[in-house]
Amino acid sequence: MIKHIPFEKILKEALREGGEFADILFEQTYSVAIVCEEDRIEKMISGQDMGLGLRVLYDGRTFYSFTNRLGEEDLLQLAGVVSRAVKEDRGGKIFNLIDPSRAFPPSPSVHPPRAPIEKHPKSIPIGDKVSMVNRANEVARKLDPRIRQVKVLYRDVSQSVSITNSEGLWIEGEKVGMVFSVQVVSSKEENMQTGYEPIGGTMGFELFELCPPERVAEIAARRSLLMLSARKAPMGKMTVVLSSDAGGTMIHEAVGHGLEADLAQQGLSVYSGKIGEKVASSLITVVDDPTIPQKRGSYAFDDEGVVSQKTTLVEKGILKSYLYDRLSAFKDGVSSTGNGRRESYQIKPIPRMSNTLILPGQTKPEEIIRSVDRGLFVKKMGGGQVNTVNGDFVFEVSEGYLIEKGSIGEPVCGAILIGNGPQVLKEIDMVGDDLGFGIGTCGKDGQGVPVADAQPTLRIPEIVVGGREEAPK
Repeated sequence: MIKHIPFEKILKEALREGGEFADILFEQTYSVAIVCEEDRIEKMISGQDMGLGLRVLYDGRTFYSFTNRLGEEDLLQLAGVVSRAVKEDRGGKIFNLIDPSRAFPPSPSVHPPRAPIEKHPKSIPIGDKVSMVNRANEVARKLDPRIRQVKVLYRDVSQSVSITNSEGLWIEGEKVGMVFSVQVVSSKEENMQTGYEPIGGTMGFELFELCPPERVAEIAARRSLLMLSARKAPMGKMTVVLSSDAGGTMIHEAVGHGLEADLAQQGLSVYSGKIGEKVASSLITVVDDPTIPQKRGSYAFDDEGVVSQKTTLVEKGILKSYLYDRLSAFKDGVSSTGNGRRESYQIKPIPRMSNTLILPGQTKPEEIIRSVDRGLFVKKMGGGQVNTVNGDFVFEVSEGYLIEKGSIGEPVCGAILIGNGPQVLKEIDMVGDDLGFGIGTCGKDGQGVPVADAQPTLRIPEIVVGGREEAPK
């Protein structure tokens, strides 16, 4: 960490003209990104970024500025800019300055990652990283002559973070993460299908011991080829079973964003003002848990220095809590849930999900499938869109199968799920005893953060499926 930064002095200057709270995030980031496309390494980017973000909260508003010039004079000038902005806004009223009798910690509280990093990315030669990309590309391209395009992405990020605030907090730690993905496009005549498979987490190069690059490539390629030979999906209302392998797109998009406190407070969520009300089936419990070791959305503390914790959002169908950062928690008179997150020091923190999941139930997945006479089995979800105000969604199915007389049948392509998140949560009538995770980068307000989502096998008794063929009556 940068030892010469006078954190306390900067905080006092930032609050000199008034304010309720101030904090500083210092961040030093090392990253490597490698992209293989057209059967060659197209991009290989490595770099370092270092900077500091300064925030003052006053009357429910945020005053924020950042810099990568870290000299004391530069930082005090930055603090002066923020302080004067608060002065102009508050109309001359000064209150809640830092208590001069409060002793600033002599040293930071250090919080390492939730799980040890066995093979730190910074210790791995760049040639070994390129090798992983080439191995995946080679396997995917040789699998079948119908494969036309292969794109492989490798990325690792190592961040040293220090956070201080006007309440006397000083916390430091390292955040390490990796993501590796393969996208394959296959074609036959005019039919073209895409298969995609990502892996990643808060871990080092040991990621490839858990899942070798060849395995990732094979999954993506076979998914593409499978959908190439699949019949067009039927359309109409039908029973849908979401596999635990589908990834938690449904819980993340159709439910999770609506439980972020800033959206709920602005009336931009279908869950606004519904704490204590029944919002889902009694079989459904939803949690957000950044403490799970090695998951992509895990962290020891959030980007405001709040130590991570598991938050129960929905318990047996009852809405219990929203996801809070410090500002939204101030507004509701509650404590932050440790979900203040940001993409970098250049952006203010906002409430974000981490690892969001529906907890497993009591029913065997096989039993759920046997209960369906005819319907759709979703093995893997694709992208989609959701309206957080009313909960309406449209999601693509990247790998799906018909269910016929209690058994998984032939694959189908082009299926789309159309529905309403809160309504679907209320109608789910069977919950499996399994659990599967998906990973992603969640976008909100122009910034992305790493997340994971998970769900057990779920049965939705009736939902609209968009497709190309009329579903049998």
